[in-house]
Amino acid sequence: MKNVMEISSLRQHLQEGQVIPALPLALDTDRQWSARHQRALVRYYFEAGAGGLAVAVHSTQFEIREPQHALFEPILRFAAKELASLQTKNPRPFSLIAGICGKTRQALDEATLARDLGYEASLLSLAAWKDGDISEIVEHCREIAGIIPLIGFYLQPAVGGMALPHSFWRQFVEIPNVVAIKMAPFNRYQTIDVVRAVMESGRDDITLYTGNDDNIIADLLTPWVFNGRRQFIAGGLLGQFGVWTHRAVSLLEEIKAARSQPDIPIEWLGKNAALTDANAAIFDAANGFHGCLPGIHEVLRRQGLLPSTHCLNPREVLSPGQAEEITRVSKAYPWLRDDEFVAARLDAWLED
Repeated sequence: MKNVMEISSLRQHLQEGQVIPALPLALDTDRQWSARHQRALVRYYFEAGAGGLAVAVHSTQFEIREPQHALFEPILRFAAKELASLQTKNPRPFSLIAGICGKTRQALDEATLARDLGYEASLLSLAAWKDGDISEIVEHCREIAGIIPLIGFYLQPAVGGMALPHSFWRQFVEIPNVVAIKMAPFNRYQTIDVVRAVMESGRDDITLYTGNDDNIIADLLTPWVFNGRRQFIAGGLLGQFGVWTHRAVSLLEEIKAARSQPDIPIEWLGKNAALTDANAAIFDAANGFHGCLPGIHEVLRRQGLLPSTHCLNPREVLSPGQAEEITRVSKAYPWLRDDEFVAARLDAWLED
């Protein structure tokens, strides 16, 4: 397996600001796992310049944990092995992040497995704790952080998350082994709750990452000011970054350059609206995000990186009109796409 970053190196890497895609699950037309296409996806993200990869998260489908599929360990192991091979040929900083779910016993088992496979951090879902009180949830997080460095995760309720007040985040940021927080509530008020908690804590070793696929560029360009401190959201850990990744890497570098200037050009507001429009089509916002995973798959299928749009849950399909919406935004915003980059390398990525 790959060499694991020390926590200080991990913190520095995250603070530099990275594009971190969430890994989709590659299923063929028979709804069977395609190792060939899974390998191609991992190679794509690495060569596109991503700074990390989140595995066994929502985009990878939570159903991989169900006994009839039993794909949780195979996917974690597969991604870690493929990344180790890629880094042998082209060594560079790259963070492997494992999605961790469930109540404490399950989460501890998952975290231990991920750590032993070479994952540097866990992205901790709290969906199983909807009936828990804040003190219970914080203690749960503290136990997982004792196994593997922790990335907090504010997931929007529409896809299984829960409301987490400022008081929770204020306690969460006191956990020593927290390295970052991914904010994905798709809600400005709740995003501010997290940012304020981190900045009020005085900790400068917890990095903010956006997961707000509906407001990516604005999140990254905003100078957040609380408690006499000023801070930017460093990068993105996003389902949206699972498509058009090479362009997303370039876009983040352009954003970093823009936010170092005294004035940010107003054109960035238009780019933010364009990326939000594209995400609305891919994530199926019009239908309560029902088709978000098939939407990601459809973009990758059109590029040849996936063989189908299938999910483990056969009810997860493209919504009526969603494919047409994806076509519309693909034509409207060609500067967001990386089709030429993929086409030039696809055959090599698909080789065994």
